[in-house]
Amino acid sequence: MKIVILRNNLKNALDAVSHTLGDASNLPILKNILIKAVSGRIQICSTDLETAIVRSVAGKIIDEGSVTIPFSVFSSVIGNIQNERLDLESKGMNIIIKTDNYEAVIQGMNIDDFPIIPRIDNKDEYIEIDGDALKNSLEKVVGAAQMSELRPEISGILFDIEPGMIKLAATDSFRLAEKTIYESEFKNNFDKGMKFIVPLKPIQEMLRVMDGRSPARIYANGGQFMLENGDLELVSRLIDGQFPDYAPIIPKNVTTDVSLDKNELMGALKLASAFTSKNNEVKLDIGKDGKVVEVYSGDSLLGENKYLIPAKITGDAVQISFSWRFLLDGLRNLESDSVMFGLQGNIRPSILKDPGDASFFYIIMPIKS
Repeated sequence: MKIVILRNNLKNALDAVSHTLGDASNLPILKNILIKAVSGRIQICSTDLETAIVRSVAGKIIDEGSVTIPFSVFSSVIGNIQNERLDLESKGMNIIIKTDNYEAVIQGMNIDDFPIIPRIDNKDEYIEIDGDALKNSLEKVVGAAQMSELRPEISGILFDIEPGMIKLAATDSFRLAEKTIYESEFKNNFDKGMKFIVPLKPIQEMLRVMDGRSPARIYANGGQFMLENGDLELVSRLIDGQFPDYAPIIPKNVTTDVSLDKNELMGALKLASAFTSKNNEVKLDIGKDGKVVEVYSGDSLLGENKYLIPAKITGDAVQISFSWRFLLDGLRNLESDSVMFGLQGNIRPSILKDPGDASFFYIIMPIKS
C-alpha cells in the first residue's frame, strides 16, 4: 500500500473510529485499526466485535493494499506532525510515515488477524432521512435508555417502522421517551413494518460522529444494523429480544392537568437538587390552591427549600414525588417554553408533553414515598 493523504483528513477519520476499539486483554488486534486502499477508496476501520466504524478519506492511491497498526501510536504520531501532506507506505506488516522532514516506522500485525467487518446482505430495503432530523430525534430518547445485563432488551433504542411513521423509544423502566418521525421527513423502502432494537453504544457513536448535513440511510436485516452517512459507515449487531410493550402505561385519562413555564420548573429542580439525598427525591404539591405548583426538597443533614411556580391547573390536587434528575432530563427535550404535565394520582405514571410538538412524549414513574 502506498498513499498520499492530508493530515487533517486523516486526523478526522481517526477521531471517528477512536471509540470502537476493543479490549486488548482478550484480543490485542482490537486495539488496532485497519487502513485499506482499494477500489479507489481509502478507508479507516475499527471494531470491538459488537460495533464497527468505517470512515472513507480523500487521498491519492499510488499502490493499493491494507495494513493494521496500533491506534494509539499511529494517532499520537498523526496528531503531533506539523506537516499537512503525509506519505504512507506499508512494508510487510509495518507502515512508514514520511513528510519533508520526518519519518517513522510503526510495527503492525498480521492483516489476517483483523476481524472481518460485518456487511448487510440486502441493501434494497432502507430508510433515508435527513441527518439532522435523525440526530435530533435520537437525542430526545437516548437519555432514557440504560445498559442492563439482566434486561438486554432495554439496553438500546427501539426502531418501530410503520408505513407512515417511525417511532423511536427508550426506557430504563423508571421513565420512557418516544419520538415519532412522520412520513414527510423520510423515505421508506421497507416492504412492510418492522421493529428492531439497536444497542445503546452504537447509538451514542452515531450521535458523536454523524454529519447532520448529509442524508442518513439505515439498513437492518440478518441481525445486523447499518448506518450510511456521508463518508461514514457504522455496523452493529441488533439486540435479540422484544422491547417492552409500553402502550398500556401511556396515560390516557389523566386526573390532573398542569401547564407551567418549563424554564422556571427546570430552575426550581436545580435549586431543589442541593437539598436532596441519594434517591434525588423532590416533592411537588400541585393544585392546593388551583394556581401554584410547590417544588420542595429537604434533608435532615442539609436543610430544606421550596419554590412556588404559577401554573394553570385543572383536575384533582395531588402531592407527588419524582427523581429530579429524571424529571429534568425530560424537560430538556421539550422545545417550547411551556410544558404540559399530566398526572394520574401519586403512584401511577405521569406524562410530559410539549404543547407545540405532538411527536414527542416523556413518561416518568413517581417515587413511592
